Amino acid sequence: MPDYRSVYATFKDSEQAIEIARALVEEKMVACVNVIERVRSVYHWQGQVHDDSEAAFFAKTRADKTELVIARIAALHTYETPCIVVLPVEAGHQPYLAWIDESLDS
Repeated sequence: MPDYRSVYATFKDSEQAIEIARALVEEKMVACVNVIERVRSVYHWQGQVHDDSEAAFFAKTRADKTELVIARIAALHTYETPCIVVLPVEAGHQPYLAWIDESLDS
């Protein structure tokens, strides 16, 4: 069974998240992306604490695609240092995991 991953990333707004999500799906790097249109992020940046509204997403893919996904998000992103992290999928509904494979291999 292949290893599956969820890629989490944040964006300046939902438009950018959706634009990048579409590119990843169209290029068959990910099977699906769930966009969370508004999240509140509190973080350190350049010596200051910031409190901003952002968008986030979770993209579903396989382990063999993650480096491509990370590179593509970074290339399309407007942030200097975007949040892009990969989370392992420990288990899942087998028909859904099979659908991920079909989506990426078709």
